This record gives sequence, structure tokens and C-alpha cells, in this order.
Amino acid sequence: MNQPAAALFDLDGTLLDTAPDVANAINRLLREQSRSALPFETIRPQVSHGAIATVRTAFPDATPPESETLRLRFLALYRERVAAETRLFAGFERTLQVLEEAGIPWGIVTNKPGWLTDPLLAALNLDRRAACVLAGDSLDEKKPHPRPLLVAASLLDLPAARCVFVGDAKRDIDAARGAGMIALGARFGYLGADDQPDQWQADGWLDSPTELLSWFGLQH
Repeated sequence: MNQPAAALFDLDGTLLDTAPDVANAINRLLREQSRSALPFETIRPQVSHGAIATVRTAFPDATPPESETLRLRFLALYRERVAAETRLFAGFERTLQVLEEAGIPWGIVTNKPGWLTDPLLAALNLDRRAACVLAGDSLDEKKPHPRPLLVAASLLDLPAARCVFVGDAKRDIDAARGAGMIALGARFGYLGADDQPDQWQADGWLDSPTELLSWFGLQH
């Protein structure tokens, strides 16, 4: 296997710990609907699966039209405080700095829509550091389709096989494998009790972000 030359990351549950802000938004919505807030531990595993899964967890009895109305309101509430408590996962600032110092580009491929991704990255001063950002509405396809990852590799002017992709959901591993990238799972991410990561066929697992550096022959 060639030495990887770039790192690409999923966003929610991989690069960024967005669960506190997502949980705050969905619990604000529950209170608006005169319902009790959910424990953080119930919401956290749903964050990587997007707004639909989060709303379904909070309002399991909602009809499809009701769910769509609730989803739009949830996203509006989330956008209001998109970066209030969100931070890089512990160890990622060090990891990104070492990659940057070594001249290794890194980018983001997320299913999160651009109107949420862009202000979030700007608020955390990551927008200028990322060599490429592919949001969920950048293309017609989303993960697990491999095309977003292939486009990201082309933006970096690298073959996909020279890229590592890190994610915390099966769709991330499937997309990376489909693109021919090195597929690494983020065990520190939003894995839930129903996930079966041992069946995802990842090329490796990271218990902390700094462990990624060894894949590039760098010290952590």
C-alpha cells in the first residue's frame, strides 16, 4: 500500500463533537412541543445519522408530514447556535497541526448541508485550513456513494488510493471502500448500541485522533 498523502474526514462525530449543540436544539424543539427533554446519551448516537434520525428519536409517533415540519424547525433552531458548544474532538488540534506541518493536506466530506457546514467551520476557524470541503448538497450524491470522496481526491490532485478517509458511521466506511481509499473508523465517534462496527470491514480503527498520524509515518 502506498504511503497516504492526504486525510479526509467526516464531520459530525469524527472531526467535530457536534452532539451538544444538536442535543440542545432537539431538546428546545421538544420543549416547544410541550414534551420532556431527552437525555444526552439518547441523542448522541443519532447525530451522525442526520436530522431525520434525530427527529425520529425525539418524535417517534410523528406522521411523515409532521416529521418534515419538525425537521425544518429543528434545523432552524440548530442553525441559531450551530457552534455554541461544538469543538474539535480532543487530540484533533494536535493531529491537524502535525499534518499541516508535514505538508499533508486534509479535507472534509460530510452529508451535512452547506448552509450548516459553512458557518460551523467558519466559527471554528477551520474553513481556511481545510484543503477541500464537500457538503451534503455539493453534489447530487451523498455518502455512502463514493463520488463525494472521489471528487475530494480530485480537488487535492491526488488518486483516491493515496487518501485516508476517517468516519464514525457505516456509510463512511462504505464510501471510502467504494472510492478505493484507506477506510478508518473513528471509535471515539457516535457509535450506538445498534451499530456493528466489526462488520464494516474498515482497514483500521482509531481510538483517538492522534492515532491517525501513525498511518502517515508521523509521531503522535
